[in-house]
Amino acid sequence: MNWYKYASPAAFYPLAGKMVPWFAIPAAILFALGLYIGFFVAPTDFQQGDAYRIMFIHVPAAWMGMFLYVLMAFYAGIGWAFNARLSSMMASSLAITGALFTLLSLVTGSLWGKPTWGTWWVWDARMTSTLILLFLYVGFISLQAAIDDPRRADRAGAVLAIVGVINVPIIYFSVQWWNTLHQGATIRILNKPTVAPPMLAAMLILLAACWLYSVAVVLIRLRCIILEREQNAVWLAEGAA
Repeated sequence: MNWYKYASPAAFYPLAGKMVPWFAIPAAILFALGLYIGFFVAPTDFQQGDAYRIMFIHVPAAWMGMFLYVLMAFYAGIGWAFNARLSSMMASSLAITGALFTLLSLVTGSLWGKPTWGTWWVWDARMTSTLILLFLYVGFISLQAAIDDPRRADRAGAVLAIVGVINVPIIYFSVQWWNTLHQGATIRILNKPTVAPPMLAAMLILLAACWLYSVAVVLIRLRCIILEREQNAVWLAEGAA
């Protein structure tokens, strides 16, 4: 199969439509399973009580916010460097989903922080850098919306996205570099996790659900962007699957 042909918006549009259910349906199933394990099977934490259960939403949302930003910057850079229209469209479609996950991580983090720290917000390194990540997402979206020419908007957005990538490792390593209220990582690649198996299972299942959901939503949004930008294209006039 010649995968290079799918670099064309005309070829990728019908493929994206066919792929959406394959990601959306498993995402819904995993969301239900993960939430059930997290809220009904996982044990109560001996220090935080049941308040810790917001972690099952907060942690996957925070991870997805960072991951989608890196992915957005990657596609924006590819689109800028190689004048690849579909890559630039992909970056635009990733931005809103990434911003929503980042906002969700901030909101759930505040809800978790109130019973744990006694305050809704502290200007510690991780929370502040995550807020900056949200501003970068909003800046990328706003910058593209403010420029009428899509090509110029893609180039301007790519510069902002690539420069902003430096914030992602700052978020990740902030609890190691600075003394903050935020707890350290509970899941480590090279070391044994510090959470109970049901907690770990719920978190990983919900992370997979968030990833599948992101793919489905991004593909739907990408199809909308393709329709908007290619509205005068011959292939669209002839009809796409």
